[in-house]
Amino acid sequence: MSNNKVWLVIEKNVYGENSQSFSVVKSHKNIDEAISYKLCLEKLSDKDNQSYFLASDVDTVLENVAKSHNKSVENGSYYEKHPEVEKPL
Repeated sequence: MSNNKVWLVIEKNVYGENSQSFSVVKSHKNIDEAISYKLCLEKLSDKDNQSYFLASDVDTVLENVAKSHNKSVENGSYYEKHPEVEKPL
């Protein structure tokens, strides 16, 4: 995987039924910083038509998902959340 991972915080504004705008508000190399920034923006926003989300390239997102899944399997939290899956001995 590349070391050029970037997480974008995107702002979405909805104007009426068929009009939307999207803009990159901030970019981060670390997902935790991006999430923190997004949560702060959501707390500060007083507009009903405004929302925020994270975006990145597919490789970065999939790597993050796989890393989180593997960590939950290692620490056992995956099996707590999914009792239908039998934990290997």
